[in-house]
Amino acid sequence: MSDRAPAGFLDGVFDRTLANLRGAWREIALSARGVLSGAPRPDLPEDDVARLRQQMLSCLDGRGGEVTARARAAELGRTYLALNPGGRERFLRLLASEFDTDHDAVDRCCAGLAAVDTTAERIAAERALRAALLPPRVTLLRQFNALPEGVKFLVDRRAELIAIANGDLVLRGLADDLRDLLANWFDIGFLELQRITWDAPASLLEKLMAYEAVHEIRGWTDLKNRLEADRRCFAFFHPRMPDEPLIFVEVALVSGIAGNIETLLDETAPMGNPQTADTAIFYSISNCQRGLVGISFGDFLIKRVVDALAAELPRLKTFATLSPLPAFRAWLVAEAEQGPLLLPSEAKTVEVVSAGMDAAGADDALLRLLDRPEWVDDLRIAAALREPLLRLAARYLLHARAPSGRALDPVAHFHLSNGARVEQLDWLGDRSPKGLQQSAGIMVNYLYRLGDIEANHEAYRDEGRVAASSAVRGLARVA
Repeated sequence: MSDRAPAGFLDGVFDRTLANLRGAWREIALSARGVLSGAPRPDLPEDDVARLRQQMLSCLDGRGGEVTARARAAELGRTYLALNPGGRERFLRLLASEFDTDHDAVDRCCAGLAAVDTTAERIAAERALRAALLPPRVTLLRQFNALPEGVKFLVDRRAELIAIANGDLVLRGLADDLRDLLANWFDIGFLELQRITWDAPASLLEKLMAYEAVHEIRGWTDLKNRLEADRRCFAFFHPRMPDEPLIFVEVALVSGIAGNIETLLDETAPMGNPQTADTAIFYSISNCQRGLVGISFGDFLIKRVVDALAAELPRLKTFATLSPLPAFRAWLVAEAEQGPLLLPSEAKTVEVVSAGMDAAGADDALLRLLDRPEWVDDLRIAAALREPLLRLAARYLLHARAPSGRALDPVAHFHLSNGARVEQLDWLGDRSPKGLQQSAGIMVNYLYRLGDIEANHEAYRDEGRVAASSAVRGLARVA
């Protein structure tokens, strides 16, 4: 294998999966006589819609036994996979609009429930109302659970719906039905924690490279380095998606809290001894399935991995992250519009190093400097920006709030919800283009102190209070 992923590599991973799915479903569709009816044209023009509608009705009529039912569902899935993006949207819209809840039937059941006199009548009326509230499309979607890769097919359809629904109430209704269905199937009790090593199947290793969302895996050497003896990678899997990770976490086993991602991922650094490590650094957590957004199991992953590491390596005493601040730069821009970002002393320093930029004040100069990727290599500018940016980063993490009241930073919200505390800010911990663009190069360590996790979680959930070290709180109080 070459070290670099070739052009089109990621598309190839998913194309092979799709080809295998089509082949498996064709075999199932052929297993029942009379099911194959010919594929519609890729854009699903109006005169093909009637045939598609009949396909959907056939999936719901229940005639022909289990084999025929699976064959019909497989053929319906193959029909969908053969469509282009426009045809797929028309398919989903038909399913969403014509196979929704029968609102008249619900009204009748509600009226019947209001008129009951006895307990037996109430029980019967409530049962009828529950049945009326179940859209036929949910019954149809459940049939895919019996197909190979059928659950993955539904997860991907929800991802597509999230992308195209926007404010469309009809498509959002179908997406919500899928979310509720998948939430039941992806209960944490059904998930399996597995450690992924370099000996894993190549197809799985390819998917790690494709799904990594925090620090891009640059090639096979980089991936192998992340799976060495002083590293760990754990993922959750579902029994019906055994070849598809749902979420995975990458861990470095080191001495002391790491504050620089480049150093942590250095492929030329000597391998550490996991038996002597005292700290586990969670440096990347990636959700793999867009269609499972809103179905949370990341918090369970961290707790399970901490337990697994503590059992394997008793010398580990510290469990912490090395995390980005992905919305920090955007917050700086928004805050600058509301009022001054910089303290008077900070403003003077920034004005000195930005002389000649024709900026509209010190705040504007700060933002313009950050827009120049080369600022990080200018020791004079970097020294001038260090104090104000660390202070603002502490203020951002401890006080910036979304309209819902949760922490504005999504990574902070995730770890604070899980009971971590903001432990340490790391100046220029990520000098990559992405790190500079999102976080001004700053990284943060969230500490999972086992005895404090529950109290921190409850304080954040109930009061919105952020647990933080005295050092970080001191930075945020500077005025």
